[in-house]
Amino acid sequence: MSPSVDYLLDLSLSRGTLDRSHTRRRDPGLIKAVLADPETQVLDMVDKQAPTCRVDGTLQLVFRPPQFGDGDQLVLYLGVDGDGVSYVALPRDSADGGAEDGAAEAPGPGWRTLREAGAELDDTHAGVFTSALALAHWHARHPRCPRCGAETVPEQGGWSRRCTEDGSEHFPRTDAAIIVAVTDREDRLLLARGPHWPENRLSVLAGFVEAGESLEATVAREVFEEVGVHVEDVVYRGNQPWPFPASLMVGFSARATDTGLELDEEEIVRAEWFTRGELNWAVRNGDVQLPPRVSIARRLIEDWFGGEIEASEEVSQPFRGRDS
Repeated sequence: MSPSVDYLLDLSLSRGTLDRSHTRRRDPGLIKAVLADPETQVLDMVDKQAPTCRVDGTLQLVFRPPQFGDGDQLVLYLGVDGDGVSYVALPRDSADGGAEDGAAEAPGPGWRTLREAGAELDDTHAGVFTSALALAHWHARHPRCPRCGAETVPEQGGWSRRCTEDGSEHFPRTDAAIIVAVTDREDRLLLARGPHWPENRLSVLAGFVEAGESLEATVAREVFEEVGVHVEDVVYRGNQPWPFPASLMVGFSARATDTGLELDEEEIVRAEWFTRGELNWAVRNGDVQLPPRVSIARRLIEDWFGGEIEASEEVSQPFRGRDS
């Protein structure tokens, strides 16, 4: 891997500012104490969406103080800010119903997903939403012990679950994945489309790190497997969490040593090399739809391009038919 100090430092979901207070999580009375504090900031999340509003043109999350009954549902402790104010999130699905006092209504106008809101939120709010969504996904997918199948219960402010049968403790999993902007010797950018994406959606290549594999090896393997191109000059560019549901996207750039494309059609159904002018024209007239601005993919593309690319229509929904 080539060294680089030119990192992408303004990635939307890497800007959290809260002190996660990991030692405080060990207190079994933490959630009760935090909910007893009227200064605590509570974020309702329904169907993975959170309430937002604009204040002087700036998008913000909408928090509320603790209310009676909050402690009867899953509470995720997210940490404290510089003023010592605690933040928690209460995730639920609208199909499950809500607290008896109706604190969290079903999503409506003003409720946004992280994909929709993340790029516009400030550092604290972006970090709160990102951590809350990652934890909410994990709890929803891990109600039972992977060792014995018994039910598990949340502990440590929602940062672990303990098996009620064998006592084993389980923690949120993060899956590492690489994402890479591949250019050729003429500085053209390679963009591709997966089989489950809409026909005009293109992005840079990405893939999960396999067991026993380094990040650099993953870059080389994924690019060759998906499009048949060898790469060199692999350069780290930055990383950000991607809680859809539980990834850490590690960004790179790389230079192709050859440009002939041989697609693995189970993974890639379209791949093209673009000059800056070609991509700008294709995006403006709607022939190419880029990843959302909240993604590291979009930042890698626009970093190569040299600035923001104005699209005819911005996308925020998942590329696939499910939130993955």
